Amino acid sequence: MLEQFLFIGLPYIAFAIMVVVSIYRYRVQRFTYTALGSQFLEGNQLRWGSLAWHAGILVILIGHLIPVIAPGLWKALASVPAFLITVELMGIIAAFLSLTGLVVLFCRRVASARVSAVTSTADLLLLLLLIAQVLVGISVASGARWGAAWSASTTTPYLWSLATLHPQTEYITGLPPTVRLHLVLAWCIFLIVPFTRLVHVFSVPVAYLWRPPQKVVWTTRLPQPMGAHTMQLAQDTRRYFLRGALGTAGAAFLLSVGALDRLGRFFRGPAMDQAHQAELLQKKLQRLELAAAERALEIERIEKQYIFVAQLSELSDKDGKYFTDYHMRPALAFKDASGLPLLISAKCTHLGCTVASTMVGGRILCPCHVSWFDVKTGKPAPGAPAKVPLPHIGWVLMDAQGNLVASQGATGERAGEIDMAQAGNLGVYIAKQFEETA
Repeated sequence: MLEQFLFIGLPYIAFAIMVVVSIYRYRVQRFTYTALGSQFLEGNQLRWGSLAWHAGILVILIGHLIPVIAPGLWKALASVPAFLITVELMGIIAAFLSLTGLVVLFCRRVASARVSAVTSTADLLLLLLLIAQVLVGISVASGARWGAAWSASTTTPYLWSLATLHPQTEYITGLPPTVRLHLVLAWCIFLIVPFTRLVHVFSVPVAYLWRPPQKVVWTTRLPQPMGAHTMQLAQDTRRYFLRGALGTAGAAFLLSVGALDRLGRFFRGPAMDQAHQAELLQKKLQRLELAAAERALEIERIEKQYIFVAQLSELSDKDGKYFTDYHMRPALAFKDASGLPLLISAKCTHLGCTVASTMVGGRILCPCHVSWFDVKTGKPAPGAPAKVPLPHIGWVLMDAQGNLVASQGATGERAGEIDMAQAGNLGVYIAKQFEETA
């Protein structure tokens, strides 16, 4: 019941209150629909805090919106290791930058008496929520790594299910607690935004696009001629302005030269000697060989009714043997207490990691987020991030001549008689018939 409220009821309540209160405040209290700037009260801390906060949150928002708006494109990009590492690194840097800015802004509102006098309780609560949200986001990035890759298959469809009024919480049921807390804090922030000065983000001056141009004329006359000190100050101001403009132009020129040089090198490609060229070609050849081997496995699973796994005598009751099932997913083959095969999927039902092959106390471990699975039942341990059991896989035993001796489906139904004295000479296979009925 609590989960239904937090991930279905709370989002709709938060968005409804945000829309209704924001519209009401704009229509009834329009002059409060601003950031209520307090720079004239204290500007030093505001300058550093606001700059860090806005720079960091802009990067974070873009990184969160693109997977929601274009999940297909994001999945394709996140499948490239270089892009994934770059995005994760940029996100962590932006998060720490945002955290620094928020802490500075919070200390400013608490420490400065003049700023504190114009700060509401809702403003302080919002700052605390934003700080907590960024801290939880950093915890997610460090504890549930590569979120840029798995978020497009978990949180993105969950958010779209809310947007289409068909909420489906099963997408986030198996996510770590920090990710779920990250979502709840987001709904709380949306809920409180219309009561704070952050409401100004909804105020876009679109009327400026068609407003007639205005000309401001200064009509006040100076009571006396400009003094020598004032004239010198004006000359110094112009001189400093010219110096600053020339310095900015020079820096921009040097930056553009460096950027163009990098861009040219990118399109030109690296200048390599023959040894490096041979090494690069060797790596490309290895990747092509791996891709060809994977395609060969796919063709084999399309054409053949049975796929060899191992000899029954090679299987162990502690160390599993990896193999690939008909859906090109990793799986493990063990020997149970009776000496018969025990085949189980090795693809974690949490976020798809491959579980370890060594059995400890009748269980196998997914090292990504520490989910233990009972090999006999496939069920995850209580409290584990994974909530769905690992499915078992049906098997077939054949003799050296290819005759089918016995078989067992994924649900345990068995056919055929097995002579355990000669069972070691039998081969273990997976069968397409069991995959199609699973």
